[in-house]
This record gives sequence, structure tokens and C-alpha cells, in this order.
Amino acid sequence: MSNITSAVQSGHTHPRIESASAASVAAARPWRTLVSTGVGNALEWYDWAIFGTFSPFFAHAFFPAKTGTLALLSALVVFAVGFVIRPVGSLAFGWYADRRGRRPALVGAIALAAGGSLLIGVAPTHTAIGIAAPVLLVLARLAQGLGHGGEMPAVQTYLAESAPPGRRGRWASFIYVSGTTGIVVATVLGAVLSGLLSKVQMESWGWRLPFVLGGVLGIYTLVMRLRLPETRVIERTTASARLLRGLWEQRAGCARAFGLTIGGTVAFYLWVIGTPAKAVAAHRIPASQVLWISVFASVFLIALLPLCGIVSDRIGRRPLLLLSFLGTAVVVFPAMALLDGGAWSMAIALLLAMVFLAPFAAVIPAVYAELFPAGIRATGSGFGAALATAAFGGTAPYLQTWLTTSGRTNLFAGYVLALMLVSAAVAAWTPETGGAPLD
Repeated sequence: MSNITSAVQSGHTHPRIESASAASVAAARPWRTLVSTGVGNALEWYDWAIFGTFSPFFAHAFFPAKTGTLALLSALVVFAVGFVIRPVGSLAFGWYADRRGRRPALVGAIALAAGGSLLIGVAPTHTAIGIAAPVLLVLARLAQGLGHGGEMPAVQTYLAESAPPGRRGRWASFIYVSGTTGIVVATVLGAVLSGLLSKVQMESWGWRLPFVLGGVLGIYTLVMRLRLPETRVIERTTASARLLRGLWEQRAGCARAFGLTIGGTVAFYLWVIGTPAKAVAAHRIPASQVLWISVFASVFLIALLPLCGIVSDRIGRRPLLLLSFLGTAVVVFPAMALLDGGAWSMAIALLLAMVFLAPFAAVIPAVYAELFPAGIRATGSGFGAALATAAFGGTAPYLQTWLTTSGRTNLFAGYVLALMLVSAAVAAWTPETGGAPLD
């Protein structure tokens, strides 16, 4: 038996409770579970995505001394700030999810994220309150970072523990299905608003609408999540291990989660967030056209995700991870070169990128859950992934904009290639986790 399976089976369980399957109460009503978690996850990602999508429009409102690309880079620095705090959110909410339950962590995470979105939507500009405006923007991003940092470990653990036997990969793929749907909604709003409103209107007040909408929808999501049943796994575990001791004991799992994430998170934020924002700011292609291309590519990604999840349930997680990392390594240079062309070239580049992004996005939530025993599952999986996302994912749009606008596109492509090879090596080092028991 692999050491991954042994680690999972070593989790602390209550001796008086029978070892029933982890496909718990939620399995009896699968669609309610998927919708309740999915809507909240989509809103979290929507809140996260609208910052990147609309940053070209509101950058000057908070950084008026900057011009053009410099203003966008300033906004992208604030975008990255949200990633810096994500490991803190993962630790705090992960620990709470392991000690008190997955559902309370899901509720708290969505409250923070929605609150941050609403604050950005109503925040005064630099013209009105001076330096306090970018300070408010940073505070809102910190709230979103804490919430999103807590959302991922809680929701991926909840779905993995609730999945029916033999369908964990399929259920886990729904995390990126719902998350990418949230990004699609954010991008569609950007395309519609930029098409209906003038550039002056977008920079004056149009960019506020999606942030306010995200805050309002958060209230509905809170109600949905309060009605979720708790998973049976957390009901059986004592979760008695101390936080730091538990992380140290599971350091190999944390290292694997970190290594597997660095390549995938850069690919995701490069193609789904960074590329549309940079293309809008460059003004070579009309903003609405760029955003509709991004929507089409994201819908293509959504269609691929469940298929990859089903395949992973049959052949395992590791082959799909290797396909994703090595495939992205092969296509990154030609795809980046295509971005310098017109609308059709950009569309081809994004569709090509999504083919190899999908296998990673579909299976990685299940892998995170399968790497850890129940008492440390949310904390360990969330912390390792959040560190990698903070260090590499959050900085990807900034590095892309900075290096490509200064004529060093190949340097950035080489950076992405190197990270893919690192993650591929970690995937090869990681034992197969598909089918590992989560009780």
C-alpha cells in the first residue's frame, strides 16, 4: 500500500462511530450539494476575477499619477497583494474546517470575499479622498485574499469527502467548473459593459457595477451554504492534532501540494486572467472583442473539465497531471507568440492553452484531498497550495505585463516552461492517489 494511502488511513477517528463511506448525507442529494457549493465557489472566483478584468478601467481612479501601463501595473500589484494573504486565510480557515467543520469555514470565507468586493464597488477615488483610496483598495483585496484562501481548502475538501465512491475526480472537477463559470460571468460583464458604455463611462462608474453585484449576491450565497449538511468524515474525526505539529507530520504532502501547484497556478492566471487584462490595456484589439474571446476560451475549458475528471477516476490522477504540465511546456512559446497577432491568433493561443490547462484544473482538487488524512486535510492541502499560488500565481499577470511590454516575451515564456518542468517532476515523484480512502 502506498504511503499516501497509509497516511490517509492514519487519520484520527472516533472509535464509536462505524466506518461508513465518505459519500455522506450530501451523496443522497448530489445536485443540491454541487449547486450549493458551486454557486458560492463561482461567486468567490467572480469576485477575484473582476479585479483583474476591470483593472484597466479603474486603475487611474486609484493611481492617477500613473499613466497607461504604469497604472495597470500598480493595480496588478494590489491584485497580487490578495495572494500574499491567501496562505494566512488557508491556515486560519483550514484549521477551523478541520476542527469545527467544513460548512462553517465555507460560510466565513464567502462573507469575507463578498465584503471585499462590495468595499471596492463603493470605495471613493483618489480624487475624493487622496491616498486613503488605494489604502481602501488594498484592505478590500486583503479581505478577498483571506476569503479565497479559506474557500479553496474548505470547498475542495467538502466535495471530495461528499463524492460517491469512484466519482471523486468527477466531483472535484466541479470546483474549477464553477470557479471558471464565475470568471466567465465576470468577463461577460466586462464585454457587455465595455460594449454598451463609452471608455469615459467605464472609467468613471461602469467598473463599479460588477463589484457591487458581487457583494449583493454574497448574501444569497450565505443562505445557501448555511443549509449545507456537514460531511460524515469531519463528524467522525476528533481533529485533535495541533496545527503546527500536524503540518510538520504531513510536510511531504505539503511539499507535494506546493510543487504541483506552482506550474498549474501560473498557467491558470496567465491564460484566464493575465492575457485578457494585458490585451485590453494594449488597445491593439477592441476591449469587448478581447473579452468575448476570453469567454469562449473559458467555456471551452469548462466543457473539458468533467471529461478529464471522469478519465482520472478510471486511469488515475498522475497521468493527467503529467499531460498538463508537459503539454503546457511544449506549447507555451508558440502560444505566447500568437498573442502578438490579431484576434484570431489570440483565440487560437487561448484554445490551445486550455487543452493542457484542463487536466490539471480537473484533478488537482481531488489530489489535494487525497494527500492528507482527515484531521489535517483542509489545513495541509490549503496551505501548501496557497503558498505556491501567492508566490507564483498572483505575480504571473504582473510579470507577464512587465516582461512582454518591455520586449522580453521569450523570457517570460521560459519562466513558465521552467515551472512546468518542476511541477512535472513533482507529479512523477508523487504516488498515485486516485481511489485512496478519505475516512
